[in-house]
Amino acid sequence: MARPDIPVQPSPPSPASQPAPTAPVAAEARGGWFSRLRDGLSKSSKSITGSISAIFTKRKLDAETLQDLEDTLIQADLGVAVSERIIKAVSQGRYDKEVDPEEVKRILAAEVASVLKPVEVPFNFGSEKPYVILVVGVNGSGKTTTIGKLGAIAAREGFKVKFAACDTFRAAAIDQLKVWGERIGAETISRPPGSDAAGLAFDAMKAATEDGTDIVFIDTAGRLHNKTYLMDELDKVVRVIKKHDAAAPHAVLLVLDATTGQNALAQADAFTKVAGVTGLIMTKLDGTARGGILVAIAERFKLPVHAIGVGESIDDLQPFDAEAFAEAIAGLNGA
Repeated sequence: MARPDIPVQPSPPSPASQPAPTAPVAAEARGGWFSRLRDGLSKSSKSITGSISAIFTKRKLDAETLQDLEDTLIQADLGVAVSERIIKAVSQGRYDKEVDPEEVKRILAAEVASVLKPVEVPFNFGSEKPYVILVVGVNGSGKTTTIGKLGAIAAREGFKVKFAACDTFRAAAIDQLKVWGERIGAETISRPPGSDAAGLAFDAMKAATEDGTDIVFIDTAGRLHNKTYLMDELDKVVRVIKKHDAAAPHAVLLVLDATTGQNALAQADAFTKVAGVTGLIMTKLDGTARGGILVAIAERFKLPVHAIGVGESIDDLQPFDAEAFAEAIAGLNGA
């Protein structure tokens, strides 16, 4: 699936006018990104397409065939609603006939794309200064690494960036963010482990206002969505940020780990209620056969999906492309 070029400005742009995608894609790298996406989603696609081939090879379409297909789609974490849509599309005009597995894959890709296309939303930095981005998610979802990658892109585009290491529970998280800050030339505001996260966030915003910082990324402690006291602390961080700027945080990015499967639905629900999530970034799609969970989340929450990650390098976090994702998960060649 071809992708549009994403320009990188050589000189500092105006935050109001410059889009800030999650990574640049050179024209010659378009096919390379689809190849990485397809490879990253191979565990998910092989699970689905292998079953489709087994179900439909030399079998007529009947109630049993459709039930087997539905079971496959639900097991792939596509969700009941999306699975039912695919079943309906496959059965239309084909009942009691032999169906080519490739045709089923094309229908699968089309239905998945129709769900994902409305939530394919490039991430843009707004005109507010400082523009405050709060990043939330459970332990191990990849929040700090995602902040580092986004911050690197912002710095590359000429924005002055500041990090706030509000994951004060883990010294390692503070150190990791400092390393990213040093790498891209961004100051990291931090306090000793165990410090008050909300107070640190306030201090970071105050410092950003005073020194003309364009963008502030606020890291937060990984917290289980079902631990009330931790979610209450996150709520306090948001309230303190708003005391400094009633319009902030201007973006709340929820980083989801694809390997958590159905748990990601509960996470999206809880974090949206507490922190007012404005967009999603899904990581670790290369480590699971449950990549279909992104489709189920899109169907249920309709939240913008800004980017997906299929590896550890900075180029493995890319702007979300609904059609490319649909083609990859359906095992189509695309590109």
